[in-house]
Amino acid sequence: MGDPLGERGATDSVLRRVYETAGPYLDSLAARPVHDPRAAPLLAELGRADPLPDEGDGADAVVDRLLRVGTAAATHSTGPRFFHLVIGGVTPAALAADWTASMLDQNAAFRASSALATETETVALRWLRELFGLPETYGGALVASATFANFTSLACATHWWGERHGADIAADGLAGLPRMPVLSGGYVHASARKALQMLGHGRDSVEVFARDAVGRVDLDALDRRLTELRTPAVVIANAGEVNAGDFDPVADLAEIAERHGAWLHVDGAFGLFAALSPRTAHLVRGIERADSIGCDAHKWLNVPYESGFAFLREPARLGAAFGMPGAAYLPGADSPRGGYALLGPESSRRARSLPIWATLAAYGREGHRAMVERHLDLAQRLAGLVDAAPELERLAEVPLCIVCFRARPAGMREAELDDFNRRLGEALLDDGRVFAGTTVYGGRVALRPAIVNWRTTEADIDALVDVVRDLTARLAG
Repeated sequence: MGDPLGERGATDSVLRRVYETAGPYLDSLAARPVHDPRAAPLLAELGRADPLPDEGDGADAVVDRLLRVGTAAATHSTGPRFFHLVIGGVTPAALAADWTASMLDQNAAFRASSALATETETVALRWLRELFGLPETYGGALVASATFANFTSLACATHWWGERHGADIAADGLAGLPRMPVLSGGYVHASARKALQMLGHGRDSVEVFARDAVGRVDLDALDRRLTELRTPAVVIANAGEVNAGDFDPVADLAEIAERHGAWLHVDGAFGLFAALSPRTAHLVRGIERADSIGCDAHKWLNVPYESGFAFLREPARLGAAFGMPGAAYLPGADSPRGGYALLGPESSRRARSLPIWATLAAYGREGHRAMVERHLDLAQRLAGLVDAAPELERLAEVPLCIVCFRARPAGMREAELDDFNRRLGEALLDDGRVFAGTTVYGGRVALRPAIVNWRTTEADIDALVDVVRDLTARLAG
């Protein structure tokens, strides 16, 4: 098969194949294992051992192969029994909008390249700000992930810090400046460290102030360190710790940061959604005092990858940090044809605003609140089932949507439990009926299933516990 121009007529047939496959596949998710190890041999059909063909097979044959392999061998993470990492599903409105985004294939860089994408992003950002109850003065940008949201936020913090040293970092970089102080509690996430690494500060530049092995922030020690520094600094607060869903006291950290003239960044990758329910809104009290906030949309908002966002108290800082040097063919910052390429790390950008706009328009504030509260209830159900099972042990309170627990078979010595739970975690992923991985919490190996998928029901929570208990019995026997 040669030039795709010769296959113009194939578009309708291959899209119809995708559509005809999508319905039965999505309807089957509740009954499918999350991972089917029997499908692994199919991956060889993707051509790992084959050179790039001189002559292609044509769109029909290739799409048929991709759908056959993909629907069998994919990790069915959009289904209701995927509890590993913190991955949401995709709501019907968001999925349809994402297909539309691919069909329209807009470059969301500038209004000149797509007025549709620019306008949709503007509305989506405003609606997100309103969803979380942030002040009207906050502005933001859509980015690819929580890592990029942290990167965007901490880049603006870096430029703010440079100003206080009389430096224009956008023009001259970091050369000749001292190290930027970055302080946090023990919940600081690897994505924030990666952002600092990419920004040239170093992933190990974070000074951690924790008062216990779990990582709860030591406010007094952090306060004393800021007093000692007597220089501008950045404080990272963590809204939703990944092992048990705990929160730093954002309001207390905001008070400390304001007193010392520090920049406060809040990493709210999934925990920011606590703001949607009256039951959990207290967990993010003080968020409106942050200088920057990072969050993921492909977690609890349930839109497709890749989708995150950053909000700034002073949104003009986005342009200062990410504006591009002039190019004759590109609109500049003052042009009415400019756009979000000048407000974030990516220039050419997919129209990721369409799924966000669609899910917010389709389900509104109350629909998303109801989803969050249903997940809060499911997390409490899981905690209750764990507490009732004699061979399971819960290790933490459940403030949000993560339940941290481990297996503790009768008669097993404490020294053996970490190894046993590591093997249990591997067995759980290999088994594939449900998906949940291990972590280390307070020095102990544990499972930490996260509940953020719109499809998840009580039956799925019960299935998770049944599978964990079944595998525990097998391994302990």
